[in-house]
Amino acid sequence: MQVLSVASECAPLVKTGGLADVTGALPGALKGAGVRMRTLLPGYAAVMPALQDPVAVAHLDDLFGGPATLFEAHSHGLDLLVIDAPHLYGRSGNPYAGPDGRDWPDNPERFAALSWVGAHVAAHGVGGWRPQVLHGHDWQAGFMTEYLRGFGAGDVRTVLTIHNIAFTGATDRSRIDALRLDPWRFHPEGYEFYGAVSPLKAGLMGADALTTVSPSYAEELMTPEFGMGLDGVMRHRQGALTGILNGIDDAMWNPATDPAIIRYDDPADKRHAKAALQAQLGLPQAAGPLCVIVSRMTHQKGLDLVLQTLPDLLAQGGQLAVLGSGDPGLEEAFRQAAQDPNVAVRIGYDEAFSHRLIAGGDAILVPSRFEPCGLTQMYGLRYGTVPVVALTGGLADTVIPASPAALSQGVATGIQFAPVTAGALRSALARLGTLYRDPDTWSRLQRNAMAQPVGWSRSARAYADLYENLTHRG
Repeated sequence: MQVLSVASECAPLVKTGGLADVTGALPGALKGAGVRMRTLLPGYAAVMPALQDPVAVAHLDDLFGGPATLFEAHSHGLDLLVIDAPHLYGRSGNPYAGPDGRDWPDNPERFAALSWVGAHVAAHGVGGWRPQVLHGHDWQAGFMTEYLRGFGAGDVRTVLTIHNIAFTGATDRSRIDALRLDPWRFHPEGYEFYGAVSPLKAGLMGADALTTVSPSYAEELMTPEFGMGLDGVMRHRQGALTGILNGIDDAMWNPATDPAIIRYDDPADKRHAKAALQAQLGLPQAAGPLCVIVSRMTHQKGLDLVLQTLPDLLAQGGQLAVLGSGDPGLEEAFRQAAQDPNVAVRIGYDEAFSHRLIAGGDAILVPSRFEPCGLTQMYGLRYGTVPVVALTGGLADTVIPASPAALSQGVATGIQFAPVTAGALRSALARLGTLYRDPDTWSRLQRNAMAQPVGWSRSARAYADLYENLTHRG
């Protein structure tokens, strides 16, 4: 089975969030299921120098405003196709925004180009290779179904994965011609979205199959609360939608072998990683749990609730260590909170430090208002760092709450709370403190967490089965 994955980011080459972790891990996980996946990426300034043995396989005279070359290459065990188009991707900043934090004004064209090249490769092949399935991720790949329709390649099956439906890529209808779209497709069954042009809407309506990153999020998408204006579309396409839980790279995230941490394979030995983290951050020894957060600082992530309940955590002898960036107001609020000697905050992102933070923490807080899947709670499980999570999306699917029944049966792995309010989080933190002060129960909870399967094997099999069913159906 030959599959082309079309994505705007892919770890470890370029990453702003969980999307990159998924697109970076999935190709390797699928190999054991007989799927060869190549990943199509934009040739960002940080990506081009990382390519091994690049070979030009196609030249495009005009890719949305300038010439481009498509390279076949390898990097970090990934088979890649990379679009070298300096007029679109040769810029500083992250994939979506400049150094000032503002979105690039031509993002619609930049990612239309990604979709267009993906559809072109699927329709015509490149370098003697042609995929049977075109698998796009989020709005940045949404137009691939429109372009594939224009190329007349009806034998290629299409999959669109929704990592976060909140981002639709919507832009003004005046861009229809510039985006090389068929104007007759500007209607509710095509790419029209409340009077605007939306690549995500295009993909949701046009793909043969839709997936999202957890079973619970698949159900939530069909509700007004979580569907972000697309709940009607999701109900319309319900028969094509499957929730497939993300996994993590459990070789990279392994406390027994992780080069970034003081290693351990027994939760009793976590105390050494905790002591090292406290020393690094200048935190004193404390009677309560050391809670950690690794997150983007946005309203979605519920970090304002952490600020509201922080006095309660500190009052029971707890501590807090935070790594993240995002909303300037939240950044400043956490900086102010760090004036307390039991709070440490680092604004920014550091991959190695995130490993040390999760290894050294007793608990990891994920109070998201919505969370399609979430990965940090799975990192916490892997490291015996007990997750405290909101009851939503993938958080609900990956953490077994420490109810009396689950504790008595020896299956609990963390703490869930609902609704997503400061009051409910306050109760969850009190529950955390009670469990932490019972050494035997706490040790069992950690061991259960570390034994929880969080890798890709089961989910990779589900994707492989989906591809097989699509191609046989076609």
